Amino acid sequence: MTDMPYTPEDVIMLAAYVLLALVCSFLCSVAEAVLLSITPSYIEALGERNPKHAARLRKLKNDKLNQSLSAILTLNTIAHTVGAIGAGAKATVVFGNAWFGLFSAIMTLMILFLSEIVPKTIGAVYWSILEVPTARFVQSLIVILYPVVWISEKLTAFISRRKVVNNSSRDELIAMASLGVKTGQLHSKESRIIENLLRFETLKPSDIMTPRTVIFALPEDMKIRDAWPIISRKPFSRIPIYTDSVDSITGFILKDDVLIHSTQDYVAPGIQGPKKNNERSIPLSAEYPRNGNSFLSTGEVLNVLKREILTVPESISVTSLFEQSLKNRHHIAVIVNEHGGTEGLVTLEDLIESIIGMEIVDETDRVEDMRILARKRWVKRAKKMGIKDSSI
Repeated sequence: MTDMPYTPEDVIMLAAYVLLALVCSFLCSVAEAVLLSITPSYIEALGERNPKHAARLRKLKNDKLNQSLSAILTLNTIAHTVGAIGAGAKATVVFGNAWFGLFSAIMTLMILFLSEIVPKTIGAVYWSILEVPTARFVQSLIVILYPVVWISEKLTAFISRRKVVNNSSRDELIAMASLGVKTGQLHSKESRIIENLLRFETLKPSDIMTPRTVIFALPEDMKIRDAWPIISRKPFSRIPIYTDSVDSITGFILKDDVLIHSTQDYVAPGIQGPKKNNERSIPLSAEYPRNGNSFLSTGEVLNVLKREILTVPESISVTSLFEQSLKNRHHIAVIVNEHGGTEGLVTLEDLIESIIGMEIVDETDRVEDMRILARKRWVKRAKKMGIKDSSI
């Protein structure tokens, strides 16, 4: 029983105020959840398929996020305020003062579930489906409510002083990669490569290099016939050569070049190469011209087979070293200190191992001891660098 009579128009107005509050708030909550759920990577991928829509999303999500949220929250606040005041007034007329408290409690629960929890859950789960209508809805709100949005934007800019906050740190990206494995979006190997790649920038050559004390190198004045018996027992395909000591590395030689020029007894057709002291004469590669002759004696020294080696300071980042190695097609680099002395060697293999998170054993490394040695070296290096390896 009510305190005063009511008309059908009062009931209609009551329903209208309730629907105004719930429907507008529902739409605003869905739009807010969808907008905040759209990822930058999704926008970039969308740009290849639909550049126009991707530009619209980028503007709403990144460039003018404050405007988007201001428009959504403004409509949501207006709907709640007008709906609550109007519904409360009409509820008093229709139900009377005695039932006003119960009506308020029911209205509060309806707003909580039907305009907050449920729509935000829908927006967060189905954002990829709803992002198109949401973008158009938010754009319309910004235009309609622009005076309020403009004031809100200026106030926000004054408070924040336009400081740009970096929301994605490397640690967060690494955590996202791990989460991708748990959710099935990424394979464990893909996650490992992503994590190692994000740590790559922080590495120094000293973290991955072969130290000076264990470098295998030969003097550049050693004869080819004397070098091959030594080189043949080593698993290395590229051997540094030096003048006085390992601190004076001048280049490197290829194991295959030494093999060719120390085992073949051959003279190029049409060329009579003089043989001195019963030494074998073999063709000289076009890369190593020597006085116009096309043959190379095994009595020659390693210097004639020398190739240029990349020399970099120990202060260089591993990323820069990797870029230089690829750009200049260098597979080996000498790391030197501030005095020009050799600190160690870094190969392209070392750099790739640091990214993929596993050691590389060449197909020619058939000696089991070398495989074990390579494995031990990699485990030690990976632990030192914090590189993720599933087998460690």
